[in-house]
Amino acid sequence: MKIKSDARFDLISLGEVMLRLDPGNSRVRTARSFDLWEGGGEYNVARGLRKCFGLKTGILTALADNEVGRLVEDLILQGGVNTEKIIWRNFDGVGREVRNGLNFTERGFGVRGAVGVSDRGNTAVSQLKPGDFDFGEVFQKEGSRWLHTGGIFAALSSSTAEVAYEAASSARANGTIVSYDLNYRPSLWKSIGGKAKAQEVNQRLASTVDVLIGNEEDFEVALGIEIEGSDGSYKKLDLDAYKKMIEATSRKYPNLEVIAVTLRTVKSASLNDWTGVAWSKSEGFIVGKSYEDLEIFDRVGGGDSFASGLIFGLLNGVKLKEALEYGLAHGALAMTTPGDTSMATLAEVKKLAEGGSARVQR
Repeated sequence: MKIKSDARFDLISLGEVMLRLDPGNSRVRTARSFDLWEGGGEYNVARGLRKCFGLKTGILTALADNEVGRLVEDLILQGGVNTEKIIWRNFDGVGREVRNGLNFTERGFGVRGAVGVSDRGNTAVSQLKPGDFDFGEVFQKEGSRWLHTGGIFAALSSSTAEVAYEAASSARANGTIVSYDLNYRPSLWKSIGGKAKAQEVNQRLASTVDVLIGNEEDFEVALGIEIEGSDGSYKKLDLDAYKKMIEATSRKYPNLEVIAVTLRTVKSASLNDWTGVAWSKSEGFIVGKSYEDLEIFDRVGGGDSFASGLIFGLLNGVKLKEALEYGLAHGALAMTTPGDTSMATLAEVKKLAEGGSARVQR
């Protein structure tokens, strides 16, 4: 892949950043206090690459200009992600016209799964339209080595899907690598056409990117790529079936240089098996390390941290196998801490990717 070397940013993400309200060990319905985090599928990748991997990243998004929006901005700044490209919308005092998104998320435990309740209607970012961002300035004048966006942003409205297409087209025209995480969320699509609409939007966008990321459900539901024998558990499915799924995807989208798939078996909310597979035109099909009985503290954001680890490896020109191991290790570590975003260090990621243990460090 040709990666722009003289760019201002290593990566810039396009997507929504919401305020996450976390009830800790309690439940949303009974909570009396919440911890606050910022988070968003696309943003989490930029933050992980900045805080864990030390790269220069930015966010393309929109916020309502009120105290909540400024709180989200402050949290983004604490994460080290550049905020210059945020579009600020005038707040009407009530939120009838524009507002900021909220995400109430409880972690789950044992037999009780994690639960997320989004409150994101009429958000500033959902009202973005083609032409709102000067992508010529972003990708041609200033430059970014990588653009990351995904299916959550594309599902917010018909206009955000067009903005994603506009951004990907401009980025590729200016030598920027584009990655797209399918990140299928049924709740986002159910009122705007469901699975059929999701496939229509994601199939179009998949034809404009270089690196496609997702889990097995994403490929089946969001792209319409069938997996023979799938029962939702990779342990009960021959990996050859995933190889065939990836081969089918690469044939359908010859523009793709890399495809990466996370595989998770949920034994309980607190115990998962975690692994992944990847493919590239130059190296073929790769199977990653399997993390059996991975203990989960907060699973939200694990896939985003996988994406940032994978991208870090690809940006640094390592072999696909090593990039995949960075992604799996970073995702595993992110699920041991609260919040959407990673608290891991590069040293921890490398140690785990290379087979290190959880032995105490003194």
